[in-house]
Amino acid sequence: MTHTFYHAESTARVFGGKPKDYLPIHEWFDSTKEHFCDFRHRALRHHAEGIFECERVFGVTITNSDGREVPVRYIGEQHCLEDMGRIPTLKDWLSLIQPEPWMSKATPTVFGNRTRRPQ
Repeated sequence: MTHTFYHAESTARVFGGKPKDYLPIHEWFDSTKEHFCDFRHRALRHHAEGIFECERVFGVTITNSDGREVPVRYIGEQHCLEDMGRIPTLKDWLSLIQPEPWMSKATPTVFGNRTRRPQ
């Protein structure tokens, strides 16, 4: 889906309530578009660990405007399934990163007038 509002509408169709009940959760998932505005932004939150992190941020359940408690994890799972058709793991995303020399280069760190290597 292209916009968080459409995710929220979809969630309201599944669990009841109004789209605004779910918008903050879908905005949390897609806020990473601020850093990378193509599908690669999903690597930061659109995975199993991201769904559990969402639950830590928003709580185990939310109560929608119909008074129904809805598991936050189910909302996150729906978001990922709508965007990718599956729920990848963080490993699925990270294993696709191509290592570059700068990613592991240890450099001296300057503390005051002394130079030390990180331990």
